[in-house]
Amino acid sequence: MKQMIMPEILHGYGLSFRMVSMNMEKRSTLYKFFHHLHTIDTHRYAVMRNCFKCGLIRQGLTHDLSKYSWSEFHESVKYFQGNRSPYIYEKEHFGYAPGWLHHKGRNKHHWEYWYDMINGKWTPLEMPFNYFVEMVCDRVAACRIYQKDKYTKESALNYFLTRNDSKYMHPETAKMLEAVLRDIAENGEDAVFAKLKVQVKEFRKQQKQKKAGH
Repeated sequence: MKQMIMPEILHGYGLSFRMVSMNMEKRSTLYKFFHHLHTIDTHRYAVMRNCFKCGLIRQGLTHDLSKYSWSEFHESVKYFQGNRSPYIYEKEHFGYAPGWLHHKGRNKHHWEYWYDMINGKWTPLEMPFNYFVEMVCDRVAACRIYQKDKYTKESALNYFLTRNDSKYMHPETAKMLEAVLRDIAENGEDAVFAKLKVQVKEFRKQQKQKKAGH
């Protein structure tokens, strides 16, 4: 019955396939807009879940909020890829990505944030542990979002090993990141997140003691 009624309803409202066949450019922009928005929301939710498992409630709730800013959002919609970050496309074609420059300067879970001029030289700084853990949560979630059904517990480690990030990170941050990703590859996310939650609690305790000492 429904199959017979539906075409009549569509015809009654004057709908046709021509309405669906919008101008290709406009349809492409709408497609990119909503799919990028969906990607951000899905990614943030995945990172949030990971952060909650690690005891990072506030960081989970506020993760990547700058992606909704005009500086980042419109660039990412324009170069939306679907299977990888639009920033990669921009870097390949233009040599840099304005949205990424905005993003990494406002989000402390990126190791690129932790650079400063020390004694006249640009120097990587060791990431505070809470932001390091958020970075792990972010990398695992990003691999899940972009790899979809192809994701495995080894994905985040394999991605790390195919890049030269460790060359530019603080040595301790790079060493710890590889160790944690190898642990995930061997034992799975939940087991490692449970351990990180204990370590985050201890880190916060130490931070409070340091502040009390001052």
